[in-house]
Amino acid sequence: MNGPATGRVAYRGAVYDVTPAPGGVCLPNGEVVPEEAVVWLVPFRPRAIIALGLNYGDHARELRFEAPPEPIVFFKGPNALVGHRGTTPRPRSARMMHFETELAVVIGRRARFVPERDAYAVVAGYTVANDYAVRDDLENYYRPNLRAKNRDRSTPIGPWLVASEAVPDPMNLPLRTVVNGRIVQEGNTRDMLYGIPEIIAYLSRHMTLDAGDVILTGTPKGVENVVAGDVVESIIDGVGRLLNTLVDDG
Repeated sequence: MNGPATGRVAYRGAVYDVTPAPGGVCLPNGEVVPEEAVVWLVPFRPRAIIALGLNYGDHARELRFEAPPEPIVFFKGPNALVGHRGTTPRPRSARMMHFETELAVVIGRRARFVPERDAYAVVAGYTVANDYAVRDDLENYYRPNLRAKNRDRSTPIGPWLVASEAVPDPMNLPLRTVVNGRIVQEGNTRDMLYGIPEIIAYLSRHMTLDAGDVILTGTPKGVENVVAGDVVESIIDGVGRLLNTLVDDG
């Protein structure tokens, strides 16, 4: 991971803003604690959670959809987020549930009618997300519903919020998903159909963006079923490695 990064953890009954340290996290008092000794929280204070569907052409093709003529946008509630090293319940009834490693863009200030050329000026930083989908419950990929995309703890995010200036080219970041040590998804943010400047310009034409809003920018090709007990790593070079474990929802 490059440059300045911050996270949020719970440790011994208190919540702390932390920074990376060799072998763990650095508390505000300088104490270094192993990363497995803390409870990881969302690394920023989230407001609106905005997600894009079918924003990679190869992913649209594997699902047998045409590339969308404009961004497909849906919203998620804060209940859906869970921090690094957290657990995500897998519905017992689901026949197919899959991972979706995505670059998450965190907005840093209020913005409306932002031209593409100024879009990066409103970005506070970047983090990693895994926006699981329960495919059984999708009416179609243009209208993700409550059961498919808004279940509790269905979207791991973190561990770090990496400052925008530490990611010089967010539109050229390799990403991959690893399940139980096996690489199952690989891609690059340069393959987005709608890049970060286009997304921010599009959203800000229709709504006011504000500090703490987060945009999940979509996932590349790679759909594979995961089950309770699977350990899923979502990795974006230069941004971080997000760990999540699936558990039975019972």
